[in-house]
Amino acid sequence: MSDEERLDLYKRARALLFPIQWDEPFGLVMVEAMACGTPVLAFGRGSVPEIIDDGRTGFVVSEVEEMVEAVKKVDSLDPRVCRKWVKEHFSAEVMIKAYEEVYQDIMNREKR
Repeated sequence: MSDEERLDLYKRARALLFPIQWDEPFGLVMVEAMACGTPVLAFGRGSVPEIIDDGRTGFVVSEVEEMVEAVKKVDSLDPRVCRKWVKEHFSAEVMIKAYEEVYQDIMNREKR
């Protein structure tokens, strides 16, 4: 599947269901979906609670039954909010700035 085809699927989807059962270290798939305006429904494991703004860009759930209920509420979420969240928290500029701050902190500690 090409990148264009994948992005088209994200854009046309009502939601991305992400029912992983392990501690996801980042979850690029979730960020890609939200960047296309597609809310994400996922179990609150690993980085999921940091990536999804619960109730705004998707739903963080604990059990399958909660995910079923969340699917019923997905149309209440605004795709523009999903896109804005990604731009504000996961854009290249934001990520670079965060890395620079970490590196600067490390260098400052080494000077002491």
